[in-house]
Amino acid sequence: MQRNRAPFRADEVGSLLRPAKIKEARSRLEKGEISADDLRKIEDVEIEKVVHKQASLGLKLATDGEFRRSWWHFDFLAKLTGCELFHPDAGIQFAGVETRHDAVRVIDKLDFPADHPMLDHFRFLKKVADQAHVTAKMTIPSPAVLHFRGGRKAISKEVYPDLEAFYEDLGKTYRKAVKAFYDAGCRYLQFDDTVWAYLCSQDELQKARERGDNPDGLQQIYARIINYALAEKPADMVVTTHVCRGNFRSTWISSGGYEPVAETMLAGTNYDGYFLEYDSDRAGGFEPLRFLPKGNKVVVVGVITSKFGELEKKDDIKRRLEEAAKFAPLEQLALSPQCGFASTEEGNVLSEEEQWAKLSLAVEIAKEVWGN
Repeated sequence: MQRNRAPFRADEVGSLLRPAKIKEARSRLEKGEISADDLRKIEDVEIEKVVHKQASLGLKLATDGEFRRSWWHFDFLAKLTGCELFHPDAGIQFAGVETRHDAVRVIDKLDFPADHPMLDHFRFLKKVADQAHVTAKMTIPSPAVLHFRGGRKAISKEVYPDLEAFYEDLGKTYRKAVKAFYDAGCRYLQFDDTVWAYLCSQDELQKARERGDNPDGLQQIYARIINYALAEKPADMVVTTHVCRGNFRSTWISSGGYEPVAETMLAGTNYDGYFLEYDSDRAGGFEPLRFLPKGNKVVVVGVITSKFGELEKKDDIKRRLEEAAKFAPLEQLALSPQCGFASTEEGNVLSEEEQWAKLSLAVEIAKEVWGN
């Protein structure tokens, strides 16, 4: 049986490879050769194309590919009231490569501004998605991301001497964000979240301790913040999460199966769906899916990699789905690539043709496994 509501049997995480025209326009903007309005017009055209492309593949949803963003998270977080983008001495260390030196810190009381630019980004996406007869999907970083990446050092002690007050305002900020996107017409929202995967990684836990943070108890704190943010979510709005192990130029950060966080994450957070990465041995086995409560929640199994272009074999993917179904009902499963194709504007190491082949494969397999 196919699902007629999100998350769909064939779904996608969010980001897509940036077209050459957008990369060229961003470069020209930095050189002062075009205006920000010129860039926006080029983005509009490319987003229209990519939404219709997603619809043509048979997907029931479309994102804007995050074409207006440089980063999957910083562009959203830096525009929250009380946050600012800054440039530390080092970037984020991935496996063998370091990112640009950008980060976000909290310098004042948190809030969600009524004029957050991504509300307009969504309104444009929805207009185009409606024309293409698909559901507009919006992606934003999870509230946990604002805390864990920088930790205590990235949160002003003058503004928040007590982290409990910070957690409370973070929950309120995201509750306002959920309502604002709903009021803008959003019915499919996703919180992208690297933190649950970091809490499964001994290396990342050790890094947190070395910078002076105590990761013990964070699962429960994050679940509480997320549930507060979702507490007033209308019944006709679907909110999912994508749990990511890092995605920058096809590299990664964290390793470790979901077992340490699975019960809290799957049974203790009020998401409607979970996009979980299962494209490599670093993800562990499907056993943690046993914590998925029976009912309407869905796990979108990411067994198609977005990091490299080689196309998976259908039989291999179907076999992986059968393995997952030993621990969670097939009716509560769906299929997608394991991550976005361009969590940053640099993008992963594959071509646009290979990207579309991966998404087409997901659609074909979903029809064969769950029916039309």
